[in-house]
Amino acid sequence: MNKKKMIRLTALVGVATATGVVAEANQAHAATTTTTETTNQTTNASVESTQAAVDAAQNAFDTAQTSVDNAQANVTSASNNVTSASATLSSAIANKEAATSENIASATSAVSSQAVVVASASQAVSEQAGVVSAAASVQASAQAEATSASASLSSSSANVASATSALSAAEAALTSDQSTAANNLSAAESAASSASAAVSSGQAAVDNAQAAVASAQAIVDAVAEVQSSDVINMSVAYITALKNYLANPSSANEATLQEVAKGADYVKELQQKFKSDASLDVVVDPSDPTVQEALSVYAVNLINHLRNQYGLTTAFGASANANVAAIDFVKKYYDDEDWNIFGTTGSDGKGHNKNGLDAYADQLNTSIAEDAGSGLTTWVNGKATMATTTLHNLLYAVYSDIATMLFDDGGTNNWSHAQSIFEDGTILGTDGFNNVYLGVAFDKYGYAHYELYNATEGNQLGNNAYSLDVQTAAQTLLTNAQATLASAKASLQRMTTNLMVAKAAVVAAQDQLAALENSSASDSAAVTAARTQLESAKTSYQTALATYQQKEAALEKANDELANVQASLEAAQATLATAKAKLAELEETVANLTNADQLLAAAQAAYEQAVANLTVATGNLEAAQVDLAKAEAQLALAEEAVEQAKARAEIATQVDQQLNGSNANDRQSAGQDATSLKTNGRALTAMVATASAANPKRGADQGRLPQTGADNQEASAMALVGLGMLGMATGLYGYKKKKLTK
Repeated sequence: MNKKKMIRLTALVGVATATGVVAEANQAHAATTTTTETTNQTTNASVESTQAAVDAAQNAFDTAQTSVDNAQANVTSASNNVTSASATLSSAIANKEAATSENIASATSAVSSQAVVVASASQAVSEQAGVVSAAASVQASAQAEATSASASLSSSSANVASATSALSAAEAALTSDQSTAANNLSAAESAASSASAAVSSGQAAVDNAQAAVASAQAIVDAVAEVQSSDVINMSVAYITALKNYLANPSSANEATLQEVAKGADYVKELQQKFKSDASLDVVVDPSDPTVQEALSVYAVNLINHLRNQYGLTTAFGASANANVAAIDFVKKYYDDEDWNIFGTTGSDGKGHNKNGLDAYADQLNTSIAEDAGSGLTTWVNGKATMATTTLHNLLYAVYSDIATMLFDDGGTNNWSHAQSIFEDGTILGTDGFNNVYLGVAFDKYGYAHYELYNATEGNQLGNNAYSLDVQTAAQTLLTNAQATLASAKASLQRMTTNLMVAKAAVVAAQDQLAALENSSASDSAAVTAARTQLESAKTSYQTALATYQQKEAALEKANDELANVQASLEAAQATLATAKAKLAELEETVANLTNADQLLAAAQAAYEQAVANLTVATGNLEAAQVDLAKAEAQLALAEEAVEQAKARAEIATQVDQQLNGSNANDRQSAGQDATSLKTNGRALTAMVATASAANPKRGADQGRLPQTGADNQEASAMALVGLGMLGMATGLYGYKKKKLTK
């Protein structure tokens, strides 16, 4: 019976068994429960049994694999031995062919000649060893003398160091007190000089502070008077015409404004109203913070007075921060860039630095507008000249510039300066001027710049604001200057006291130095003795040094000689070793030629034995491979059996659950549907075929196993029992599925 027919027969038996089990389902429920429990126990035992078979088959397979690996290693080793024995045999054959009487005689003669060479080389080595021994003795003696000279040199050096230390101590004793006194005197004189310089500096500070007080007093006396009297008043007609023009800059409105304003003639009239006061003729620095404060407050008050006449309630402010920003801007974008806004004639200037204004506005993150005026420059025959920088000049420049801004500038500017003064919340059409602070600065050409900033919390340009009450501001300036003067006077007093103390210290130090000059006779004698001792130690050291250098030269020469003779000995030893090696080689050649027959016979025997060992190892490998193939096939069958046993156990469990959950009516229905199991059983053939094809590799392994009657019968019996259980369980499961899906 072949394998295919056996599988079909087993499937038919399974269907019959399933039909019988379904028929028994019509019996009592207790009997059914007993049957399923027995079936479960049987299937579980089958799973355990087949798993044990798998484990045994796996162990057998592993053992067989190890045997194959060992056999393969033995074959490799035996093959290598055959190769080696073959090479030895070839060499022995060649040696046999060369073992003629002539060759043996020639080789023997060569051995004799080489023995003479070896004896000569050995004699040379012995003689050179004697030379080395003598040179080593000379070197040892030179080494001992050099060591002794080195010790003597070290002792002499220590004596020099000791004498030097003694001399230093004696000199220190001689000069210590005098040096200390001299240092004290030098320090006292230096302190007195510093104190004197400090007094001079303090006096200069007092003088400067007094000048600052005088300047501040002049400002206090003059600025308030100027501020109260120097105001610019506009007529009602001018204000009306300016408002009409700014609201509608038509040609008619401009003509009316020009007529009312009277142009340049009225500017001169306003400038003549500036009150000149002799107290203002003090020279000041335009960039000085106090002067900046006075100028910006003065300018803002003039502008706010005009804005008030115009009917505006918002006022401009002045602050230290705005002034600092103005000075920084003018220096960076006018002075540093040599930007002359008006030029030398008033018509050749560069105008406003618009790029600089844009950049600085971005830097401060605010809006900026700029007005500019002639400032400190007066126009004489069309050329600008720098006027004397007095407080009078600065105030007049501001007054004159603001007065001029009220009228037509001419050219492309038209009335833009007036517009910048009288606009509210915007300047020259630019929004963002709701909190205007004014900063005033003069460039290096003498022109005045009026920077209008919109102050915010972010840019802080309104911080450190000035009081617009000029009298209060001027008084504060004076108070600060007076406080500075008082501080300078107090400092000068302290410096004067310090100078008196320093001068007294100089006198004391001079007295101490004079007293010590007559008390150093014994110290001088000690210094003389120490110097004599040091000179003697130095002489001894030079003698020891010369001896040491001589002995070191002799040692170096002995070392060189010893190295040379040792090199000669090593060369002689190398020659002897080469001669001995050559002699041994020649002696081996004679021995090989003399014993050629014995060597050939031994090589032949070794080769034959290696071939025999390779044959045995190859046979063992083939046998081990056969055993491995059988073990692999048995393992495949055992693994397939355990998978089938697990499937049967799973189906038996499902049958048990199905039968235990059924009532009497279900079992009656099961009996009525028994005939359907025959049809379901026909599907078992395909299921078994699928299970057998699950491992094609193992199927291939089975194909190369020796097929014995006992193996077939055992496999057939196992398949018969397994498929019977599989058919039974599959039929019941199919029945249950039909019932559940109704």
